[in-house]
Amino acid sequence: MQSIVRALLFCGLLAPFVAAAPQKLQKRGVFKVERVKNEKFTGRSGPKALIKAYRKFGMPLPQGLLDAMGNSGTSSVQSVSIQETNITVPAAGINETATPGTGLVTATPEANDVEYLAPVNIGGQTINLDFDSGSSDLWVFNTQLDAASTTGHQVYDPSLSQSFQLMQDQSWTIQYGDGSGAAGNVGTDVVDIGGATVTAQAVELATAVSQSFVDDTANNGLLGLAFSSINTVQPQQQKTFFDNVMPDLAEPLFTADLRANAVGAYEFGRIDNTKFTGDMTWIPVNNTQGFWQFSTDTFAVGADGASQPGAAGGQAIADTGTTLLLTSAEVVSGYYQQVPGAANNAEVGGVTFPCDSDLPDLMLDVSGMYMAKIKGSDINFAAIDNTGTECFGGVQSSPVNLQIWGDIFFKSQFVAFNGGNNTLGMAEHAV
Repeated sequence: MQSIVRALLFCGLLAPFVAAAPQKLQKRGVFKVERVKNEKFTGRSGPKALIKAYRKFGMPLPQGLLDAMGNSGTSSVQSVSIQETNITVPAAGINETATPGTGLVTATPEANDVEYLAPVNIGGQTINLDFDSGSSDLWVFNTQLDAASTTGHQVYDPSLSQSFQLMQDQSWTIQYGDGSGAAGNVGTDVVDIGGATVTAQAVELATAVSQSFVDDTANNGLLGLAFSSINTVQPQQQKTFFDNVMPDLAEPLFTADLRANAVGAYEFGRIDNTKFTGDMTWIPVNNTQGFWQFSTDTFAVGADGASQPGAAGGQAIADTGTTLLLTSAEVVSGYYQQVPGAANNAEVGGVTFPCDSDLPDLMLDVSGMYMAKIKGSDINFAAIDNTGTECFGGVQSSPVNLQIWGDIFFKSQFVAFNGGNNTLGMAEHAV
């Protein structure tokens, strides 16, 4: 069911937008976004991470996962509900004009690598956001939401910003196949990421969010880093922060250095050659669907394992906003056959194995040009209960042809996203 978007009068913020020429506040060719640690972490849940990935892309939930969500003996999934109420949203508008800038910011794993957050300054207010290469909206929790929805969240207050401008007749809606979603109105404000400043960046303000977003108090919104073609603002689609800042970067790219249990960073404008080993391989990207997308045809178990066929015509995207690595049934089956005790566990809706398993590495083909190694140690995602005997796999099946290579992939691989020529650079992390 589609959310209904109606006009919202924004108290105290009804000043009409004046289309001023963009102003460059600061120009720097390179900037870094270091990650910040989430102090609210209470433990990882494999089923919740899997559900979140399916929700994000509107994927159908497999019957096993549906069954697990209703299993009274599985506390890790009892609190997750797919019966979320479809949201009805009042909304107002936004501006697209932006000025490129450059700077430096940091980022540390939320929930012990469940997702990655980084500080973003919007109109003088610093808010931790999820940097997401699988979407193209910059949206935030804000003071239009009621107290019940914002408790525990960092909240952006447009009335405290001297540079905020509400845009009339613009709205955004993100709706997933299970009924979860968010929607609202749009404005522009000065967005500063590590000193890189866009003076009139579109900032999407949530006026309604589903319960799954409310419950995830470590996440105060997203900063999309996919292609602007999938931005959801209507009727005038908006540019991402990266697209706006790209013309003033020393190089038109950003890199993701996201490691397990360690502070990493996003860096814009250059590639730090000390962060990876060997030479970087560059892969052409198919961006027709708005993603950093590429083909993947084969896989191997172990660095010396024989090549095996994956899904015919397999397609994958590099997505920093997803926790797990969702791949084809062929890869999942072929990999876990090499793990004694691994099984599709109906109680939790995914593949599990003994926690003391010595997991082999997984090699994944990228466009026939590169074999990305996923370290076996990174595939052990989390114990499924307090006994610590059975663990949830970080590699799970995608229920559709599109594969989502999330943080399990980035823990092992240093990745560069080049928006100038639509390519991805990949290499193994330096130790």
